Amino acid sequence: MSEQIEIFVNEKRVTVESGISVRKVLQEFDPALAAGVESGRAYVTDGVGRTIDPAERVIRGSILRVTGRIGQS
Repeated sequence: MSEQIEIFVNEKRVTVESGISVRKVLQEFDPALAAGVESGRAYVTDGVGRTIDPAERVIRGSILRVTGRIGQS
């Protein structure tokens, strides 16, 4: 059994499996956010605004902010 950790997605605290990808977190947390990132309409940054690759793995305390056009065509 994998360790559960707390991270933040936008303003919400979520509990996820340690070491999963940013992409998987978004797919589980909010499919609309994940779709926006996958389509290029949105992107993910860390707590200080650096762009994060969706393939990157999360660690305890990660702060993910999704910015862009979410849910829009």
